[in-house]
Amino acid sequence: MKQLEEYVRSIPDFPEEGIIFRDITSVLQDPDGLHLAIDNMMDLVKDLEFDVIAGAESRGFIFGAPMAYELNKSLVLIRKKGKLPCETEQMEYDLEYGTATIEIHKDAIVPGQKVLLVDDLIATGGTTEAMIKLVEKLGGEVVGVVVLMELAGLKGREKISGYRLDAAITYEGK
Repeated sequence: MKQLEEYVRSIPDFPEEGIIFRDITSVLQDPDGLHLAIDNMMDLVKDLEFDVIAGAESRGFIFGAPMAYELNKSLVLIRKKGKLPCETEQMEYDLEYGTATIEIHKDAIVPGQKVLLVDDLIATGGTTEAMIKLVEKLGGEVVGVVVLMELAGLKGREKISGYRLDAAITYEGK
């Protein structure tokens, strides 16, 4: 059986020279790769107690939904600004070039709920930090973050120090 890393396609010099882009579409397109990814991520959090999974648009939905289904947990969607129909809380965060805003329904997290955050990737940590702030603004407690891969060279882990972060795959470079 292949290792999870073998399903990730590495594309040199994308989006610019010197960068190695880690493409997860190759994981998703292979039934064994997708199954292995979900199983690995669930295994990383098997010792955590949580009430709800929150996933970031859009790839956090891809991994969060099957985890929530398998673990019989609810799934909260954290979306880009303007995509949720009810009253929301929002959080702006910095990108490499500019800013972005994510939102969550105000009633998506009940105060005191223990929340597991799920996403495909942590790089600089901006999205993850914003997700944490949104959950906490609603009174939730973030008990962990699980991602398919971590780009450790971009130091996102440092931005969310004090929170548990588990990654199925860690790449040391950028």
